[in-house]
Amino acid sequence: MSLMVCFVTASQRRRDQLKEFLRAKREALTPADVGMPAAGRRRTPGLRREEVAVLAGVGVSWYTWLEQGRDIKVSDAVLDAVARALLLGEAERTHLYVLAGLNPPDPAGQPGMPVNDQLRAVLDAWMPNPAHVLDRHYNLVAMNDASRWVFGYDEDVSNCMVAFFTHPIYRGRFTSWHEFAPDMVADFRAGAARYPDDPVFGRIVEELLATSPDFAELWARPEVRSRSQGMKELTHPEVGELVFEYSLFRLPDRADLNVVLHTPHPDTGTKEKVESLVAVHPG
Repeated sequence: MSLMVCFVTASQRRRDQLKEFLRAKREALTPADVGMPAAGRRRTPGLRREEVAVLAGVGVSWYTWLEQGRDIKVSDAVLDAVARALLLGEAERTHLYVLAGLNPPDPAGQPGMPVNDQLRAVLDAWMPNPAHVLDRHYNLVAMNDASRWVFGYDEDVSNCMVAFFTHPIYRGRFTSWHEFAPDMVADFRAGAARYPDDPVFGRIVEELLATSPDFAELWARPEVRSRSQGMKELTHPEVGELVFEYSLFRLPDRADLNVVLHTPHPDTGTKEKVESLVAVHPG
């Protein structure tokens, strides 16, 4: 019984917060903010509930119940419509989902949105060690000079998944390619399942099925894994064997991007070799 009381209390507290949040955001807007004509004097500040309902394309009664914190069913599409009507930012939209009891969507940002200067500064600060940024399709979005020199990225490498299976230089530098490949494909499968409406995954899979028997064999396995950290062993034509520990970090405001940072594995001579490589190839 005590657990039920706690659950009801927590649920009610969340609905109370939803009520306060929606009312505050509605009252902070004027008709001019949302492109509506001002209809005479207003006794209360901000938009009226019926105006928000019209902007969101939902019923007035339903929106009233939502703002009153009633226990009603909501959907992602309707919450998105309310978020647009109230001009909510990404963090506010996520907060609305949480208060409504739904899992918030990934803050994926706009497709093709460029990497900002702060993130590029992080990559440069990681020198002389390799660091780069991949999007959810394994497209190479940004990198520092060490990443280019260590992995052999050139103008033909735009997608690391495709290059891993088809690019002779990039593929050839992975000393333990056959051990690393299953994790790559299993991680890609997990990403494709996470975004079932994203057609880019399907196009990449079709390309690789047509060009790489190795990929086709691995893709036929029903394996799913998430790569967040591990080891990479490389053979570089100038400095020889390199061993890195790598970590993937998802950006809080860009869930479509992963920052991949590489650290030389201790007692392998990798640190000194990378430093010498950077010295030979100044930026």
